[in-house]
Amino acid sequence: MQENKELSFEQSLDRLDGIVKRLERGDAPLSELLAMFEEGTSLVRACQTMLSEAEQKVVKLRKTESGEPEELPFDAE
Repeated sequence: MQENKELSFEQSLDRLDGIVKRLERGDAPLSELLAMFEEGTSLVRACQTMLSEAEQKVVKLRKTESGEPEELPFDAE
């Protein structure tokens, strides 16, 4: 298994989906279920971080009165 920091957002979501399905089946020993739960929480944190970083990069462009583009925060009206 790759370290969570080496996984892309999509890979992290795929791995998290697999973990959730396996946890829902409940057919693994308790120690393995706990390890998967811990990995899942780590993946969730990594995905939240990646989403936060992506949100900070998103900007809205608008044309100024002079016709030049201007960057605004995405949530700015």
